[in-house]
Amino acid sequence: LFIPFPQQSGLYEYKIFGGLADISPKLCADVYMDLDFRKKWDQYVKELYEETYDGEKVIYWEVKYPFPLSNRDYVYIRECREMDVDGRKIWVVLAKSVAVPQCPEKPGIIRVKSYKQSLVIESDGKAGCKVYMYYFDNPGGMIPSWLVNWGAKSGVPAFLKDIQKACLNYSKRT
Repeated sequence: LFIPFPQQSGLYEYKIFGGLADISPKLCADVYMDLDFRKKWDQYVKELYEETYDGEKVIYWEVKYPFPLSNRDYVYIRECREMDVDGRKIWVVLAKSVAVPQCPEKPGIIRVKSYKQSLVIESDGKAGCKVYMYYFDNPGGMIPSWLVNWGAKSGVPAFLKDIQKACLNYSKRT
């Protein structure tokens, strides 16, 4: 489901619904939150780490973009909560970009200043999980909005396949 961003940027906010068979919701949440493991399975990670600034955990993430485009980086906060809703366990992850003086922009890398994500993971009633994601970012730079939107439409299904594979490898690893 694609909804135009209200500020007429030509970009879309995304609502994604998917299922991961044979991946428990807890395993999916654990893999999603494990930054060190993500460096191993996500081919687009150039740099990824978490630091504490002024008592708040902040994540720095540099994403590889294909030539001739410049890489992008994100500075954001996120939180994961395990909730019990009417006897159902639900994992909720919220993330949004922040400006942190200790993480200045780097030359040659475009800072994504507008990023927000909400992720909900719950059981599918069997051995797998259902994943709901709401996502927006503005990659900045001189990328035509049609190309950004095409990348997101093709990248999301690929990401779900990648995280499913990562979950299967994670369970072998732990």
